[in-house]
Amino acid sequence: MSKKYQEYSLEDFDKFDCLKLSKHFYLVLLFVLRGYLVWLMSVTNMKDRVATMQWIYPETNLFFLSLVSGVIGLFVVVIISLRKPNSANWVKTIWPHSRSMLVVALIFDFSINLIGFFYWQISSITWLVCQGLISSALIVLCFTSKRMQINLIEFPQALPEK
Repeated sequence: MSKKYQEYSLEDFDKFDCLKLSKHFYLVLLFVLRGYLVWLMSVTNMKDRVATMQWIYPETNLFFLSLVSGVIGLFVVVIISLRKPNSANWVKTIWPHSRSMLVVALIFDFSINLIGFFYWQISSITWLVCQGLISSALIVLCFTSKRMQINLIEFPQALPEK
């Protein structure tokens, strides 16, 4: 077994002998896709469908821009779901770049918050600093996670039948 795998147990591998996806992928996706999560929460709220959305996104344009930044995250979700041994070549080609796509989504999302602060004056400086710190921490996490690095190198291959 290679040294890069020595800290992982058998439970850390999937049925294709690839290391299971890092929880960091999912954490970044949750943050990037929060516009869609807020939208789902407001759609399922039967009492007031708009209150949740307006509380988190007081400016409608900010909500729509958050959905735009989330499109990159949705694309990464599609790539993750298509990451199988017999995937199309475009999935195999794009997979190693999924971390870069998530980082671009985080930067774009923070840029939207900057626009919201300076153009629409809708958030406080504290909220903007929190957004910047969260985005920065997630970007650092993307590049320091050993497991995520291994995930990007591996791609599932069909195993011989026993």
